[in-house]
Amino acid sequence: MRILVALLAFQQPPAQPQDIARIVVTPASRTMVAGDTLRLYAEARDAQNNIMSGVTFRYRLGSGARFEGRVDSLGLVTAGSTSILPITVTATSATARPKFEAIDIRVLPGAAATLDVAPVTATLVAGQTLRATGRVFSAAGDKRADRVMWTSANAKVATVNDVGLITAVSRGSTTVRASVGAVVKMLPVTVVADALSALTMTPGDVTAKTGDVLRFSVRARSATGQTVTGLTPTWSFSPGHGTIDDDGAFVGYEAGEYTINASFGTRSVQSTVTLVDRDVRRPLSLVGRLSRSRFSTEEVWIHPDGKHAYLGSGSGGDVLYAIDISNPANPTVTDSVISNTRRVNDVMTFPDGKFLVFTREGASDRKNGIVICSLDDPAHPKVIAEFTDGVTGGVHSAFVNKQDKYGTFIYLTNDGTGALHVLDVNDPYHPKEVARWKTEGRPDAGRSLHDIDIRDGLLYASYWNDGLVVLDIGNGVKGGSPSKPVMVSQYKYDLNAMYKQVEVDGGPGFIRGTHTAWRHKNYVFIADEVFPAAYPKGTKDAAASRAYGRLQVLDVSDIMHPKPVAWYEPEYGGVHNVWVAGDTLYMGAYNAGFRVFDISGELRGDLRAQGREIGHLNTADMEGHVKNSAMTWGVVVNPKDNLAYVNDDNNGLWIIKIEPKPVTKIVP
Repeated sequence: MRILVALLAFQQPPAQPQDIARIVVTPASRTMVAGDTLRLYAEARDAQNNIMSGVTFRYRLGSGARFEGRVDSLGLVTAGSTSILPITVTATSATARPKFEAIDIRVLPGAAATLDVAPVTATLVAGQTLRATGRVFSAAGDKRADRVMWTSANAKVATVNDVGLITAVSRGSTTVRASVGAVVKMLPVTVVADALSALTMTPGDVTAKTGDVLRFSVRARSATGQTVTGLTPTWSFSPGHGTIDDDGAFVGYEAGEYTINASFGTRSVQSTVTLVDRDVRRPLSLVGRLSRSRFSTEEVWIHPDGKHAYLGSGSGGDVLYAIDISNPANPTVTDSVISNTRRVNDVMTFPDGKFLVFTREGASDRKNGIVICSLDDPAHPKVIAEFTDGVTGGVHSAFVNKQDKYGTFIYLTNDGTGALHVLDVNDPYHPKEVARWKTEGRPDAGRSLHDIDIRDGLLYASYWNDGLVVLDIGNGVKGGSPSKPVMVSQYKYDLNAMYKQVEVDGGPGFIRGTHTAWRHKNYVFIADEVFPAAYPKGTKDAAASRAYGRLQVLDVSDIMHPKPVAWYEPEYGGVHNVWVAGDTLYMGAYNAGFRVFDISGELRGDLRAQGREIGHLNTADMEGHVKNSAMTWGVVVNPKDNLAYVNDDNNGLWIIKIEPKPVTKIVP
């Protein structure tokens, strides 16, 4: 009998391994607050919903979300910034085929901490209405979507409805209270009598160009002839496209006639504006080219002598090229510096032109950092020093700055921690670190310093999720120095809301952040780097990809309180590196090509709509690193020949001339 049972058992087919039918990930509610951590747990279930043993789980964050968070091998999620973190959970075992489960974790702002109300104060005429607005922020400066509650302390003076519309009732003073939970902001409101005998708007009828900023004001007199000061008009205009701000600054986008209106309840006053086209368009021409197809092309920089340039490489490139540009029609490689890096992202000469620095990212030995070269012969750079201590994770950008009081320093970005590193290079053969600085209030997982600009002892740091950060490194406004950077101000904005369309196009976990900044006069131009998380469905390579992004113009006449006043956003393409010379802004707009803009005068509103674009050149090449696809990185303007040296990531170096405006000949 035992033999029969053994024989029957021997004849039974072996048990078939069960496939993993699904992965159950907990917690089921996948939201968290920026700055917090969340532990994910996973179970593998078979077709009968039984928990399977012997299964290994791996967690992977979508690559585009690497600036906003992290997930480790055990499923611990660290959220650094508000975003959506796409995570793929993979289940594997020795007896079953792998199974994948994709989840999204929504990272929300922290609790309401501050409330900004506009206007700050209001002086109204009885019967006048004015809309107040409130914006709510967390302690980290992340914008929240709370509904603001509005109440008036004295409804006999002024009332306010649920959406912040204030109506002046009778003479007196009161306060309008805006609140979100325990967070409160008061708006003082003064109401004067409605007996205004005369209103005068200045300027009166005026002629200007599209894009010109015209500042209107109103002088009011009472029934007794006395001047009434401090009134808050309700501004409007018609017809056409443009904008008018609460301070009476108007900019029109199209040629034509506009009526500007300032109202005070039942009384109003008007001016007429006649706008003509800005007429700044000029032809561009190609002077010379240096094609690069083996590697992608990174940063370009021009030596102070105007006769030599330096060009970085990427996508596995270990090469920094030295180029003779004394004849712009025939740029010629004179030498190269080979370094273990795979990417020379940034290069810059010292102010005196005797040395240069370039950055390293992706080194196989993890010794990234920077390389310093001597330029005794600008055509043949020679390596004299390296610096890697504390920045082995990679350096994306470096800026060389000299101040008479302190000497020469290099300011570095740290890919690993998001910190700013400051190196004393008064002896460039022996660079030494003297300071580090980084934003507070978030883990390293959400901190990224991407680029640096320095003017007059102020450092403008493009801090990705943290927006623009201004530091005193010798200006004196906060007592800072190169060895003791001190924060001056910050401009942070809602990247998620601004680029919602990118999430629609390519899914969550896309790349977006404050990428670069440039100080010019009383403005700082900041450009965002924005790419979707995935190519359009059904496409196969980088030629189908596109960039997004907005250039914002910040008014920093009050450096303690930067405020946005204007913007540019291409209809198709992105914004990347910029260069400003005189009243002209030059831009590498990624797949939108090379762009040039008129930035003369005061800037307000939509720069594209108001006709400020001077010219555009498509830098695509059928024989490029990526065929027939522009990916214009940036531009440097050579003051010696006034030509634009444009580096295209896919297609090498382009040398471009902005031609004079064509002269229209009048034939009698």
